[in-house]
Amino acid sequence: MRRGERSGVLFPRQKGTREGGGRKGLAEKEAAEGGIESFDAVSRVVPDSFEYLMELRVGTPPFSILAIADTGSDLIWANCVPCTKCYKQTAPYFDPGKSSSYRTLPCQSNLCKVLSSSPCAGGSSCEYHYEYDDGSKVDGVLGTEDLTFDSSSGSPLVFSNIAFGCNSQSSGVFSSRTAGLAGLSASPVSLVSQIVPSLDKSYFSYCLVPMSDTQASSKVIFGSAGMVVGSKVTTLMTVEDSLFALRLTEIIVDGAGSVPVPTSAPGLKKGNIIIDSGTTVNYLPAGVLSSLVRQVSRVVSLPKATDPDRLLPLCFKVTGESDWQKLPFITFKFAGEASVRLSPTSMFMEEAYQVVCLAVADSGSDTPIFGNVAQQNLHVGYDLDIPAVSFASADCTKF
Repeated sequence: MRRGERSGVLFPRQKGTREGGGRKGLAEKEAAEGGIESFDAVSRVVPDSFEYLMELRVGTPPFSILAIADTGSDLIWANCVPCTKCYKQTAPYFDPGKSSSYRTLPCQSNLCKVLSSSPCAGGSSCEYHYEYDDGSKVDGVLGTEDLTFDSSSGSPLVFSNIAFGCNSQSSGVFSSRTAGLAGLSASPVSLVSQIVPSLDKSYFSYCLVPMSDTQASSKVIFGSAGMVVGSKVTTLMTVEDSLFALRLTEIIVDGAGSVPVPTSAPGLKKGNIIIDSGTTVNYLPAGVLSSLVRQVSRVVSLPKATDPDRLLPLCFKVTGESDWQKLPFITFKFAGEASVRLSPTSMFMEEAYQVVCLAVADSGSDTPIFGNVAQQNLHVGYDLDIPAVSFASADCTKF
């Protein structure tokens, strides 16, 4: 997750290092006698301020929370009772004391070693501290808990002993609807790594409704039921530092020209951009961004404006639907001839009254990012076996 000045945008800088290896299959699925059947797990996803929230049902009995759906983060966490130093949220805090399945993990546990290399005090619990580049912080204790999902067949699925963080403190840029975070990266402690190995296929997908459609919802699906089918494009991905990296080759502006993209990027060895559902805008290297700004400016005749947050470099005065139609479609072309054509509503965002900006910022010395605004109305599927990412245009409100 990359959090910037606005609310969903810079990698977590956690104390310690990620280590402990790729323990998979940590989830133990409750199943009928006679063995584990093939299932998929489904969760509702809703838009929020610059990010998307997925429903998690935590504990026994299940307690529903809305958590940021974030392929750029690892840990699953929630604000927990008493949380006297937590940001204000509208929903009640999760109370582990009322869950019969909650257990704290000792500092010596393998899962704790994934989060931190700090030395353990004898018999102490596993404490974590995450810091985000915008100043947001969370502190808590790592434990294990049951998570309950629906399946497409209608029967509930319970995943047991899932690594789960209980915050005692949290602060920063979180919306009041946010009660937690669901890490969807490839880290051993992510939701993906802990439940997908128990399902019928190492696959998950989501479809993000337009952020402006605040009453709509869609789904994230784990397992084969979420596979992207029909008219789609697929590009190979690599897992780098638990993040999903792609290779972006060029960006094409309708009516103008194409912008080549360097093959290498900071923080990555094989890919040159990560795909991140927890980041709002796209982040591109300065040279690519400046070329893109020039190409877009060539074909847009609207008056220029200024982003009030001073983050996005190209903005226009847009007074109505006819002005929106003057903004171009922009295609992100990934390796393997995987061209993802993005409409103006997926490449521009309204930053103030009648001020619409190109949703791309300078990545600076950080890793470039393909953010969630660009992923609106796309069915995005992650095949963890190949590994590859598929994209298909969709009406996510009907997903």
